[in-house]
Amino acid sequence: MKLSRRVSWFLLAFGVWSWVIWVTFVKNLVKDSSGLAFDDGDPTAYFWVHLTLAVVSFVWGTVVGAIGLRGLRGLRQAS
Repeated sequence: MKLSRRVSWFLLAFGVWSWVIWVTFVKNLVKDSSGLAFDDGDPTAYFWVHLTLAVVSFVWGTVVGAIGLRGLRGLRQAS
């Protein structure tokens, strides 16, 4: 299957966007001072659930971005 240039760039941009957003979120999660993420220094369920969401999003962002990158490389080799 061949991806169009537009779709390939979109997938690659989505992968990069996912990493930027979730890295920022994890940094903020670790620095949380509201008491949601940590209770007397111990991680809470809120922390673990959101860390899991972030890790899954990292994986999906990487997979989607890699598909977009492969699509762009395939278009370059076909030219």
